[in-house]
Amino acid sequence: MFETLEVATDARGVARLVLNRPEKHNALSARMITELTEAAFQLGSDPEVRVVVLAAAGKSFCAGGDLGWMQAQMRADGKTRAQEARKLAEMLGALNRLPKPLIGRVQGQAFGGGIGMMAVCDIAIGIEGVSFGLTETRLGLIPATIGPYVLARMGEAMARRVFMSARIFKSDEAVRLGLLGRAVPPEMLDEAIEDEIRPYLDCAPQAVARAKALAQHLGAAIRAEDVEHSIAELVACWEGAEAQEGIAAFFERRKPGWVRCDRT
Repeated sequence: MFETLEVATDARGVARLVLNRPEKHNALSARMITELTEAAFQLGSDPEVRVVVLAAAGKSFCAGGDLGWMQAQMRADGKTRAQEARKLAEMLGALNRLPKPLIGRVQGQAFGGGIGMMAVCDIAIGIEGVSFGLTETRLGLIPATIGPYVLARMGEAMARRVFMSARIFKSDEAVRLGLLGRAVPPEMLDEAIEDEIRPYLDCAPQAVARAKALAQHLGAAIRAEDVEHSIAELVACWEGAEAQEGIAAFFERRKPGWVRCDRT
């Protein structure tokens, strides 16, 4: 049914939504973005599903935007760029509004859009020593469409530590930033995920859904105008000289012009 995902639900009603492009480090292609949106609506409307675990195949959780998808945006016109950015925003929104508990199983590194995927989980559990980063500014871009969800998860003060610098950070800092609920040794990851799943199976499903919706209503609400602003900001970056230089430098395996090698 899906080309980029695996979806299966066990007898308890625990659904596994697995990013399945391990050869591409589960980077977000246009196809994966569409399929994640579809899967979110399917799982959200299935009364047999009690809990959803967002996981990934291979060594990486999600490497961010697919390079082919990014190249296509650079060649596109402004209208097309906005449409593609909106699809990404709608996918994140669909996962964020999922009326089931969404538990992230973060078995590997995550960058850019992968951080956004973690941010829309109700809780994400990762393994120790993994690398994370909001690396968009290295390419002359910004963490735009994921921004509302990252800020809602971390809070402004915490997010500003890593939002602009493209600095790589590890699991222990991801816990302090609120991005991970906790980090465990690799051999304990599945046990930790089960510890998060088990309590929900004793709860009334509709009460869980209403409690989640209430928490989102009372918390840092994701406003439609903020999503639209993030889309406009990303399109503006794509149309700017810095993104052209940054992405060209990446594919040409050279440093972009703004890099200062002498940092003393």
